[in-house]
Amino acid sequence: MFKGFTFAHLSAGFVAVLVGYTSSAAIIFQAAHTAGANEAQIASWMWALGLGMAFTCIFLSLRYRLPIITAWSTPGAALLVTSLAGVSLPQAIAAFLFCGILILIIGYAGWFERFMHLIPLPIASAMLAGVLLKFGLNSFSAIQTQPVLVGGMLLSFLLVKKFLPRYAIPIALIVGIGIAGFSHLLDWDKFTFSLAKPIFIRPEFQLQAILGVGLPLFIVTMASQNIPGVAVLKAHGYQAPISPIIGLTGLTTVILAPFGGFCFNLAAISAAICMGEELGDKAKRYWAAVSAGLFYGLAGLFGASITSLFLSFPKELIFAIAGFALIGTIANSLASALSDPDEREAAVIVFLITASGISLLGLGSAFWGIVAGLVIRAWFRYKIV
Repeated sequence: MFKGFTFAHLSAGFVAVLVGYTSSAAIIFQAAHTAGANEAQIASWMWALGLGMAFTCIFLSLRYRLPIITAWSTPGAALLVTSLAGVSLPQAIAAFLFCGILILIIGYAGWFERFMHLIPLPIASAMLAGVLLKFGLNSFSAIQTQPVLVGGMLLSFLLVKKFLPRYAIPIALIVGIGIAGFSHLLDWDKFTFSLAKPIFIRPEFQLQAILGVGLPLFIVTMASQNIPGVAVLKAHGYQAPISPIIGLTGLTTVILAPFGGFCFNLAAISAAICMGEELGDKAKRYWAAVSAGLFYGLAGLFGASITSLFLSFPKELIFAIAGFALIGTIANSLASALSDPDEREAAVIVFLITASGISLLGLGSAFWGIVAGLVIRAWFRYKIV
């Protein structure tokens, strides 16, 4: 069974998980905190997300003998940071369930490509850019309170990004921890080494939370995570059965949402790490994805330790690493949003409305950005005879 498995596969799996966690675990922490989760509940989120990714990576990779990497929805988590304000944790769980059900239906019904035509890519990209803008701004505004810490992290990020872009975020995080430790900014009293325990939260279905959180989470995940994930597979010459794969990520979300598993999807960046030519035989690269699944599982089991670790960091370190990790996504989202001149006005309005953070009728800015974008797009395309 293990024929063809090499240390290179194990190493690639570890790097993929390391990049995933260091680039976005801070955003997950902020999202859970915004929802009102306590430390134990945040650890439960990390438990659910880690085990969910472990199961889907290992099962799908062995089932299809393809390097299929799944991940939590990083843009979705960023969306939650801004849209969960005023939403209770049970209501948030219900929104996660709604998102998972939609993904499950779209996947198993084979409607994935058909559905994505309903939300034009420039509109979805503009919404994503608006959601992520806050993180980019926070990373630089943190320089005001901790100039040495954030400045040192930024300098290391830029230097490593030029020569070893894959390791820019992990190195920036290491530098940040080093500077914070030297400056006595780390609160190690909050760090504990322990296993995470799942905590079940009974969902409370509320229409405003469903439309203001669940629906935008679904759109962002499908447009900015699953589509790039499919593109990475195709770019490396892998023909995967997309519909059942998407369907399983939705089913996993439904099962683990009450414990904090807010959304699962195909990975793109971390998936590319497990598909490189340096791994040798193309037909055996799925072992790298299996290895990633094993490391995801370990990270999930020790989710309580990961949570306490982030609690010990100064908030400026969290803001900086989250913002730097999302710079590329913000740039790509803006480029995609503005790529079509005919869609540009609608996309800019979507971006501005989403970035404004407004809330009307209990619904967040991401929802209103999408609504406004679709209406304005239809108006400009309407021909008056």
